[in-house]
Amino acid sequence: MQIQISGQHIQVTPALRERVEQQIGRFERLFDNITALDVVLSVDKAEHKAGGTLHCSGTRLHADGLARQQDGTISDRMYAAIDEMITKLADQLKKHKEKLKDHHNAEVREAREAI
Repeated sequence: MQIQISGQHIQVTPALRERVEQQIGRFERLFDNITALDVVLSVDKAEHKAGGTLHCSGTRLHADGLARQQDGTISDRMYAAIDEMITKLADQLKKHKEKLKDHHNAEVREAREAI
C-alpha cells in the first residue's frame, strides 16, 4: 500500500507520520485490496484537520477528522483529528466490505437456478 502524507500550514513531523502509519494497520486487517492512502493534515486558526482518501478496489473512501481548540491541549489536537479520521475510514471500509460480500447461501442459489 502506498502512503502519501502531506501538510497544509504544518510540517509533517516524524511523530505525525508514525502515528498515521501505526493507525493504518487496522485497514490491512479489514480489507486486502487497498492500493493507496492519501492523508492531508492542515491547521487553521483553532482547528486541526486530518483528511484521508483510501483507494481500494472498486471505490475511493474519504473521511475528515476535526479537532477544535476546546477539545484538548495543543499537542493532542492533531493526534485526535488523525484518530477520528482513521476511525471514520475504518467504519466506511467495513461497510464497503459488507456490500461486496455475497450474503446468499450457495444452496439457495442452486435451488433458485433449478426452478
